[in-house]
Amino acid sequence: MARITAEQEVENLSGLSTNPEKDIFVVRENGTTCLMAEFAAKFIVPYDVWASNYVDLITEQADISLTRGAEVKGRCGHNESELQVFWVDRAYALKMLFVKESHNASKGPEATWRLSKVQFVYDSSEKTHFKDAVSAGKHTANSHRLSALVTPAGKSYECQAQQSISLASSDPQKTVTMILSAVHIQPFDIISDFVFSEEHKCPVDEREQLEETLPLILGLILGLVIVVTLAIYHIHHKMTANQVQIPRDRSQYKHMG
Repeated sequence: MARITAEQEVENLSGLSTNPEKDIFVVRENGTTCLMAEFAAKFIVPYDVWASNYVDLITEQADISLTRGAEVKGRCGHNESELQVFWVDRAYALKMLFVKESHNASKGPEATWRLSKVQFVYDSSEKTHFKDAVSAGKHTANSHRLSALVTPAGKSYECQAQQSISLASSDPQKTVTMILSAVHIQPFDIISDFVFSEEHKCPVDEREQLEETLPLILGLILGLVIVVTLAIYHIHHKMTANQVQIPRDRSQYKHMG
């Protein structure tokens, strides 16, 4: 009951971001940060319009980005947290559900958290992004058996690379694509106010970081090999130069000494 009745507040701090496409949302409970989310989001929404003959249907595509100044709601729980964002006079709404779970591993019980559900509500009668949609109105797109952003408990998730999530729309035979980028999220176990815990980087970022550092490492190894080779050559040359050369022709012995 204490968790249910706890006072929660939300803040949109997107104005603090140096990336104009990235939003920053914070959920606080009893004056303490319990959920932080930084990310850029775009939704690719297919919709039908009439062809020029007004008989056939053709499919157009709306690109909808999450904008600054969005309204935000959220709630925190011990094993379940939620973030909701609304923009363009609530023509668009995004809901993200996070869960924390424990499971048995070879080293014993381990806890992780993940993004378990995404819901995107859009209004295809909104004229900024949709042009004469046939089935104009509110539609809901949902994820299916989602397990994304999997992170060890107590850590934040960070990924600069783009990630796509498919959402099945209530508009028949339409699939909405959600594209996330510049992500840094922590929905549980935040220790310091407004401060993310240690980052758990996505595999794509780790691979790109390795690709960036590998040439440097190889260059350093090659340079070290060259230096060692030159040093050995110099020592060998110095040692052989100091040795007395014994003539192979016996007649030359008389000139020695």
